[in-house]
Amino acid sequence: MIATLKAEEASQLQLVEREDIDDEEDLFESIDKLISAGINAGDVKKLQDAGIYTCNGLMMHTKKNLTGIKGLSEAKVDKIREAAEKIVNFGYITGSDALLRRKSVIRITTGSQSLDELLGGGIETSAITEAFGEFRSGKTQLAHTLCVSTQLPTNMRGGNGKVAYIDTEGTFRPDRIIPIAERFGMDPAAVLDNIVYARAYTYEHQYNLLLGLAAKMSGEQFRLLIVDSVIALFRVDFTGRGELAERQQKLAQMLSRLTKIAEEFNVAVYMTNQVIADPGGGVFISDPKKPAGGHVLAHAATIRLMFRKGKGEQRVCKVFDAPNLPEAEAISFYLNFSAKFF
Repeated sequence: MIATLKAEEASQLQLVEREDIDDEEDLFESIDKLISAGINAGDVKKLQDAGIYTCNGLMMHTKKNLTGIKGLSEAKVDKIREAAEKIVNFGYITGSDALLRRKSVIRITTGSQSLDELLGGGIETSAITEAFGEFRSGKTQLAHTLCVSTQLPTNMRGGNGKVAYIDTEGTFRPDRIIPIAERFGMDPAAVLDNIVYARAYTYEHQYNLLLGLAAKMSGEQFRLLIVDSVIALFRVDFTGRGELAERQQKLAQMLSRLTKIAEEFNVAVYMTNQVIADPGGGVFISDPKKPAGGHVLAHAATIRLMFRKGKGEQRVCKVFDAPNLPEAEAISFYLNFSAKFF
């Protein structure tokens, strides 16, 4: 059941059915539209079995990938792509049209007023936000808060949608969602029902979970995908310099998939990342650390946030890299999920 929220007499925000929401312009075209364009229904089913549920998503795949789907010849793929090109425009548009498309971007509140100001309003949809830092620096706590704030109506700076959570380190705690939901005036049971959760154990499992999300996101309104953390399983499954090139290639493929999900379904992707020691950080840096994943991960993330511990429960966030935010601007917030805004 897709989800928006409205105030009840008990002053709790509850879920209402999708039909009660004002119609929104479709951001993607269903793959089923290919049938009316002359494509065999059996071939459309093969695309869906391969995790392709929209024409937009189809155009994000290479011809080589599509011909790798069992039962699709090169001639069939050419015909399918030609039909999809008539349904969605993947060519040039004007700068004015690009600006109009940006209006569909939603900024989801982090629950922290100072952090929202740093981010220009919150976590952006159609983009990847990476948060890196050492353990207990606030990355996973922010993920839990976003699980709740994403379900707020847009007029309350939420995303008005569901959340998908891929956990690679076993740090998701549903009991932590309950006090956060209560402080936002929401029904904790309803909030938890609108979070789809999966625990990943290998990098291959992690990638397959991403492929399975297309079916859910094409049928229901999601606004946030969390991957906590993005690099952990790659660091376990690939060891030594001899496997580094293969690791980076597999990591790049997964990050490419995350980018496509963000843009195809207009969801915000929030991924956490670990840090590694930086021997070349310089003698003037007391605690030199850098985000794991190298240049591959650095180029994939739209916005990079660096978290570090402050005094006591205080946490400091710094914009490390962003296309539209000032770099090196730091703020302080408190690791306190019992407060509505902190």
